[in-house]
Amino acid sequence: MANFAISIDDVKNAAQIIKGQVLRTPLVPSPRLSQLTGATVCVKHENMQPTGSFKERGAVVKLESLTEEERRRGVIAMSAGNHAQAVAYHARRLGIPSTIIMPEGTPLVKAENTRSYGARVVLHGETLYEAADRARQIAAEEGLVFVHPYDDPKVMSGQGTVGLEMLEDAPDLDQIVVPIGGGGLISGIAVAAKALKPSIEIVGVEAALYPSFQNAIRHEDRPIGGATLAEGIAVKAVGQLPLPIVEDLVSDIILVEEPMLERAVNAYATFQRTMAEGAGAAGLAAMLTQPDRFKGKRVGLVLCGGNIDARILASVMVRELERDERITSFRITSNDRPGLLGKVASRLGDLGANILEVSHGRLFLDVPAKGVSIDITIETRDRQHTWEIFEALAADGLAPKRIDAHCLSETAY
Repeated sequence: MANFAISIDDVKNAAQIIKGQVLRTPLVPSPRLSQLTGATVCVKHENMQPTGSFKERGAVVKLESLTEEERRRGVIAMSAGNHAQAVAYHARRLGIPSTIIMPEGTPLVKAENTRSYGARVVLHGETLYEAADRARQIAAEEGLVFVHPYDDPKVMSGQGTVGLEMLEDAPDLDQIVVPIGGGGLISGIAVAAKALKPSIEIVGVEAALYPSFQNAIRHEDRPIGGATLAEGIAVKAVGQLPLPIVEDLVSDIILVEEPMLERAVNAYATFQRTMAEGAGAAGLAAMLTQPDRFKGKRVGLVLCGGNIDARILASVMVRELERDERITSFRITSNDRPGLLGKVASRLGDLGANILEVSHGRLFLDVPAKGVSIDITIETRDRQHTWEIFEALAADGLAPKRIDAHCLSETAY
């Protein structure tokens, strides 16, 4: 193996350091996700860590490497959330003062959790890059030890213990699918897994809005930036230490679009009964994006984090119901006569639909002066049931028009 920043011995040493300090998470078979993807899927549940992500592994290895004098001065880190929580949690446990710089758009749950672990939290900038600049500035001013989230051999070695554990529990894996942000996790896993099983395939996944490694390795110039559900891997600059490892040991990098990330988050919630943030679900999103790439293989998914706002999770799940046409909105325009709404409601009940929302419109200019429009949102069993309801309403002479899910136009169903 090439002369990388870390070796299999570094990862094995890290495994000894974290023993008793970091949860050894289970690798759980998932029949439902296997059925969904056509592969035999096992999920490494790093969302079960006390702070909800794999980041605790690297944080502990780094913090344990500090001298007594460095521990006294304290540490500083920049993070979109998971690295922040991990450093803050274990720094407090080890009696080390911590300061965390987070981008201003960091999800509220991550910022508040980080504060609850005793860290001084500073919100600065729109991106990790800007947060990193501020972190280095404060580190120089106050003499703090900078704990990088991915471009550090100690951190990379700690993250690689995920790969060790996966192959201990399932040595017959054909592939391990890993989300990529700065590259600390995938580089550590790749070094460990390839040393133990050279034939195993490591597949990386990036959010399509942040193809940083794709650009670096394939010398492309795809645009980078934008609002993504996978903010945990929304990194513009790749790690310089992970880069050569990813280049040599990772067989492929798959870019996943936002709707597929949403679908994967929903699939984890509904099929695996577990919470995944956007970055944590990226591996499953890759399998849903390119199913033929994984069909028939034994695949290990790294569910690397579960810190998702309840509001975002709820929105994602409702949006998936809308994509599956199990929640649908439509408009009926008719003469404004007594009992119309009651008749429509009764008819929908007879057809097995659940009414979620009703809105009357009498003042729209596209509605006759003596007319009324009724916008109704219903929940159904599935797409076929929705079609049957629309056909029945049309046969009743109600002429329902579906309201486009993108709220841009009104179209006949």
